[in-house]
Amino acid sequence: MMAIEQIIEEHGDYLLKVAYLYVKNKATAEDIVQDVFIAFYQKQGQFRQEASLRTYLVKMTVNRSHDYLRSWKSKRLTLFEKITGRTTAMTPEKEMLEKTVKKELVEALFALSVAYREVLILYYFEEMSTVEIAQLVQCPEATIRTRLQRARKQLATAMGDFDWEVLRHESI
Repeated sequence: MMAIEQIIEEHGDYLLKVAYLYVKNKATAEDIVQDVFIAFYQKQGQFRQEASLRTYLVKMTVNRSHDYLRSWKSKRLTLFEKITGRTTAMTPEKEMLEKTVKKELVEALFALSVAYREVLILYYFEEMSTVEIAQLVQCPEATIRTRLQRARKQLATAMGDFDWEVLRHESI
């Protein structure tokens, strides 16, 4: 048996970030992650170690997030929580410009369907390969590449010209 405290310490922040990127609400994301850890604790004997623990927990988090998004409660709530920017030393003008661009990007990202938002988040923010994403969401890699291409096109339309590789090194 693994120590649940150690698992929470190692994976909690990452799972919270994953859940938040799906549900767009910090409190809901915290609830989802808590549910994931409770479910894992109750059924950790069922974990067959065919994949890493992190992958297993991310899959549980993604599934719980999808369940929430399909729920009646999700459809009734339209909450949006601002994402804070980096805390590096910048001029006030650059900081304001970055916050504005980041806010536009987040709004455009959240306007996409879950399938498109999901591949963009996993590819750019979590730096997963298309093969890893395909395994995670259980669909063919070609489908992931198509979704990624379509999502970029939709986001580019909303954002104008945008340097996508910048996202690989940014955090939201």
